[in-house]
Amino acid sequence: MKRYSLFIIIILSILKILVLNSCANIIPPGGGLRDTLPPVLVEALPKDSALHFNAKKITLTFNEYVQLDNSLQTNLIVSPNPDVMPYVSSHLKEVTIRLKDSLKPNTTYAINFGNTLKDVNEGNPYKNFTYVFSTGNTLAGGTLKGKVVLAQTGTSDSTLIVILHNNLNDSAIKRIKPDYYTRLDSAGRFNFRFIANGIYAVYVLPNDYTKKYDDSTKMFSFLNGPVTIDSNEVPEPVMMYAYRAYPENKNANNTSAANTNTANKKKPADTTKTIMLTTNLQRGTQDLLSGITISFNEPLAKFDSSKISLTDTFYHPVTNYKITADTSFKTFTLQYPWKENEYFKLIVQQDAFADSAGKMLAKNDTINFKTSSESEYGSIRLRFADLDLSRNPVLQFVQNDKIVDSVALTKTELYRKLYKPGDYDLRILYDEDKNLTWTPGNFELKKQPEIVIRIPRKLTIKENWDNEVNINL
Repeated sequence: MKRYSLFIIIILSILKILVLNSCANIIPPGGGLRDTLPPVLVEALPKDSALHFNAKKITLTFNEYVQLDNSLQTNLIVSPNPDVMPYVSSHLKEVTIRLKDSLKPNTTYAINFGNTLKDVNEGNPYKNFTYVFSTGNTLAGGTLKGKVVLAQTGTSDSTLIVILHNNLNDSAIKRIKPDYYTRLDSAGRFNFRFIANGIYAVYVLPNDYTKKYDDSTKMFSFLNGPVTIDSNEVPEPVMMYAYRAYPENKNANNTSAANTNTANKKKPADTTKTIMLTTNLQRGTQDLLSGITISFNEPLAKFDSSKISLTDTFYHPVTNYKITADTSFKTFTLQYPWKENEYFKLIVQQDAFADSAGKMLAKNDTINFKTSSESEYGSIRLRFADLDLSRNPVLQFVQNDKIVDSVALTKTELYRKLYKPGDYDLRILYDEDKNLTWTPGNFELKKQPEIVIRIPRKLTIKENWDNEVNINL
């Protein structure tokens, strides 16, 4: 009986411990909706849009804790553009602006934070928050809207800025800082506000430290004539096309380091005694629409086309082909009017190519290949509405941001019996000089760049299929 009572006591004790433990596991309440609202300005000292402003410090108080993005230095815009930018800091719910530059009399100033002012918890930005004040008795009301497109591609670049100069001399954009500038949004649009009345030259540049056109490889645009800003009238939106007069040198930053390394390191001796070629043949098959390319890693010094021959499978010579070298002398292309499902041999003799050291191929090389079947291609019939043929339109086929084909359009319909299957972006180049390639502008000659219009729909070409598309420009 005692043993039975002891057993019951032990069981009750275990149950009590389990109940206490389960009570101790507190389940937190479910979370509410995520905060998606930006901070709200509740007080500004001096107040926003203040007149007769003469303070050196501005304190902005928000309804929640705020922070400033690390990109504030490049995204903060003060208009008109000061010699010394203000110092901006944040603490808890306050943002403090300390003005370091002397203020001009009877001038409206706007301090635009872009999207760098955010709440602490969720990082919601107060988009384009702008604080405005005037040292005179009115706020300037001039505005100017517009859009910037990259002339060569028809796309937008939100890293560019639009610049206003009240000095109308061409040299102003090259030697002095701008009076006003503003950012582009993701679609390339811009909107100036609080601009003083006057006449301004309009330019486009990258948002760098100088904000000057001091390098012809910079992206740039200019308006043909100045615009008049009048607070009593809203000017027509302007359209600008940005271009690079000369290609950007992407290796410029690495040049000095590369030179230093090569100066300190002895170039290893080239122990190879032969050169090696590669072709663009895919699994021994030749595309019907292009030539065979023979490529080398380094530029060559010698090329003898008589040492290269194209034959059928019985070694009977084929005529009517042509071999050309590119400007680098590294790639050589054999052009021939291919027909489907034919077999060939490309015979390259050992001494057909040689580099500056006299190195040649290791031996005579015979490359066997066949041509593709027409069923591996699709036909295309493109019809264009509202196409202005007087502007010399050129249709560009683009893959991976690279132009793979350009066709001058002489009528509003394009038909090709054979075309490579795949997805293509389409553009229309208005080719003023009729050379099938885009030509940049020239600021000194006041010549605008040729314009490329991006067609928003993608063209998908299916093999062994009649691909017909109507394109409305």
